[in-house]
Amino acid sequence: MEILAFGVQADEQPLIERAFQGRAQVRCLDVFLNEDTAPIAAGHEIISTSVNADLGAGVLEILAAGGTRMVAQRSTGFNNIDLTAAERLGLTVARVSSYSPYSVAEFAWALAMAVNRRIVRASTRTRDFDFRLHGLMGRDMHGRTAGVLGTGKIGEAFTRIAHGFGMRLLGWDVTENPVCRDLGMTYVPKDRLLAEADLVTLHVPLMPETRHLIDAAALKSMRDDAILVNSSRGGLVDTAALVGELRAGRFTGVGLDVYEAEAGLFFLDKSLEAIEDDTLARLVTFPNVLVTSHQAYYTKDAVGQIVAATAENVLDYRAGRRSANVLVPRS
Repeated sequence: MEILAFGVQADEQPLIERAFQGRAQVRCLDVFLNEDTAPIAAGHEIISTSVNADLGAGVLEILAAGGTRMVAQRSTGFNNIDLTAAERLGLTVARVSSYSPYSVAEFAWALAMAVNRRIVRASTRTRDFDFRLHGLMGRDMHGRTAGVLGTGKIGEAFTRIAHGFGMRLLGWDVTENPVCRDLGMTYVPKDRLLAEADLVTLHVPLMPETRHLIDAAALKSMRDDAILVNSSRGGLVDTAALVGELRAGRFTGVGLDVYEAEAGLFFLDKSLEAIEDDTLARLVTFPNVLVTSHQAYYTKDAVGQIVAATAENVLDYRAGRRSANVLVPRS
């Protein structure tokens, strides 16, 4: 049996092949799964997909018609999968329920520090042998307030780092994390967190109730000199509203590793094409904004754990076992 893996990055392929070695044959493709590429999976009972795959009802119907019976997604998030359609079509769906939280938390801090200390601007200047300091002044994080929206494993890891900086800690979540409380975090309503935090970071899943969690009203309630970081899911932020606030000269910095319309853009080389997304094109022009291409999870440690868990999900499916990673069980 050959497993077909879509959307495999060059750095990721050796890890995937090693994880499946001696267990199953796997063929890696660099193309992402969508309605145009779904027919490639014909004859493959098991496929593996990346976080930016289109697994809506239309794609799932093509997969099911071609003989696919199991989808193993290589990510924690699954907002891109129509689980109702998958169940209707008899498709088993599994994800990776957890991997190194430090990869994302550390990258969120990298974004925060990069925009705070103007690292990209400084690097660009020094490449031109311009060594002036004008416009590069940042702020100490020590003594300032970090607001953490979502205090699960990644939010906890971020909080530990913030505690190390000597920051005041505010948290918001449906369930309080005792580790974060022990670090000195005070849980408060979202409105208060946004109003008081110097640094706001997002670590919540994207669900209907969290879509545009940071909307126009939330953005207006934030401090004018705040830093906003999103390394979770793009749909948590109303990007059009964010652009409006940036145009008004607000915020010390914004670090975004995700974007709500990133599908079809992120993970691809678009350098020789005209970008039709006016919102993204405008966003990247602001000097206090840093956009990266959904790479927060992309460490050797985290990706290794992701592909190892994916291989286990496939083996569980073949053995008729069900783990906590299964979103739609085998029918």
